[in-house]
Amino acid sequence: MDLALRDLGFDPSMIGALHDMFDFMDETTEQKPQHPSRTYIRDTKAMKATLADVIEYPNAYQFVVDMPGLKPDQVKVHLEDENVLVVSGERKREKEKEEKEGIKYLRMERRFGKLLKKFVLPENANTDAISAAFQDGVLVVTVEKRPPPEPKKPKVIEVKLLGGGESSTTGGGGVQATEGGGQQVQDGIPGEVKTD
Repeated sequence: MDLALRDLGFDPSMIGALHDMFDFMDETTEQKPQHPSRTYIRDTKAMKATLADVIEYPNAYQFVVDMPGLKPDQVKVHLEDENVLVVSGERKREKEKEEKEGIKYLRMERRFGKLLKKFVLPENANTDAISAAFQDGVLVVTVEKRPPPEPKKPKVIEVKLLGGGESSTTGGGGVQATEGGGQQVQDGIPGEVKTD
């Protein structure tokens, strides 16, 4: 839209004023539920324009996000819904400085506005161990992996002989027990396993 307005002869400061006016209108008026809001559209455009790489290491996930022209204090990293990593920032024009010093853009190709990226974290991501580093316009967020769960060992239940009689192992019968009230078979007759 910016390029179309520039082609029509609009001044970049006028384009900026139009953007601000539409942003203000979006914040003060309610949209019908079936139409996406301007904020949603702006966030979608910001997510498409924000470039990122996702790298998996044996013990961590790394998210490398390009955020050119921002300072570390302008970058925000947080979690939504306990498993969505959100990286955001906004690159603003210095309008007051431009107006004060009489600066006029002859060409404006670099992107201003919101930078946004959302990542759904895998189940094994440890959300308590997240770190972020920012250098030269590149943000690197590292999310450590949880160690894999140890396999459960089967619980062995001792089977005791009921009554005072002697035990016999002849005839191919026997006693088998499983965890949690399974079945026992004694000489081919099913019954309940009793644990004390």
